[in-house]
Amino acid sequence: MKDRMKNQMKKWVLLMALMLMPAGCVPHSTDSTEVGVRTIKFSFFGKKGVEEKYYAPGSTYFFMPFINDWHTFDTKLQNLEMTYGANKGDRKIRDDLLFKTIDGNDISLDVIIVYKIDPAKAPYILQHVAKDDMDLRQKVVRTIVRSKPRDIFGELKTEEFYVAANRGDQARKTKEYLQKMFKPMGIVIEKVLTKDYRFNPKYQKAIEDKKVADQLVEKNKSAQHAVQEEYIRKLEEARGEVNGMIADVDGEFMKSKIEADVYYEKQQLLAQAIKAEGEAQAKGIQEMNNAMASAGGEALVKLKIAEALQGKKLILLPVSEGGMNLKTTNINELIQTMGIKELGKK
Repeated sequence: MKDRMKNQMKKWVLLMALMLMPAGCVPHSTDSTEVGVRTIKFSFFGKKGVEEKYYAPGSTYFFMPFINDWHTFDTKLQNLEMTYGANKGDRKIRDDLLFKTIDGNDISLDVIIVYKIDPAKAPYILQHVAKDDMDLRQKVVRTIVRSKPRDIFGELKTEEFYVAANRGDQARKTKEYLQKMFKPMGIVIEKVLTKDYRFNPKYQKAIEDKKVADQLVEKNKSAQHAVQEEYIRKLEEARGEVNGMIADVDGEFMKSKIEADVYYEKQQLLAQAIKAEGEAQAKGIQEMNNAMASAGGEALVKLKIAEALQGKKLILLPVSEGGMNLKTTNINELIQTMGIKELGKK
């Protein structure tokens, strides 16, 4: 009997709720970067609890009060900044990461974690991770990112922190590790950034002193290098001048040699010409001698003697006993004999 009455009361309440629903709904809105998640607290027919869907940004939705609950999550990028300086980071106190390098030195590092939520995971976040953005930021993201990154950045040696590329490599390694942890929760790690870093004051002083010493060494090296470069420059200048002088001397020598060679060739050609001319003349004389020694040559001599005596007056004188007898002398034979003898003398 009592159960029957209870069932009737439930039906009555449900009927009254249905009758009052159009007039009793209240609005629930989402901002331009927010998604909404509805929780059904009481239902006669449907499933109670967090709905497995999210409500889009920039909209207004109407639900019955009391039996529905409403939560929103911001989907824009969030910066969780942990820094040394007060009033500069996520908190109003010193908030940087403190850890030791792999070689045992104390160091503090400013780190910025850039993250956002996956809108499709908003219902899961509400059910299993956090009830709102602040709870998600402070109790989940912050707690995790202050633990494991210490170990990853602590893998560097002290001196390696001075190299930006080394810090960048560890930052990327940290991002990959955090992304694996946060992805199932519906949180996306976009970037891990590093800012300033600080060592133990005494160690910092030792490092600065070493830097100054290294700078002096480099300065001395630079000065020595400059002196060496100047020496090399002057040596090259001197070498260039000597080479120029050698080139000038070589040029004069070649010029004189060429002139001597030309003169020699000229004299040689002249000697050859004189020799050829002498040989030609000697050959002509020889040919003339050969011609004169022949019968024709003898006739020519006689002709020349006759031409020479033509028109000349001849006087024959008697000589003493044993000389020429004009009565018995053949004048023609005498002339012929004298012409041949003269030719022989020549």
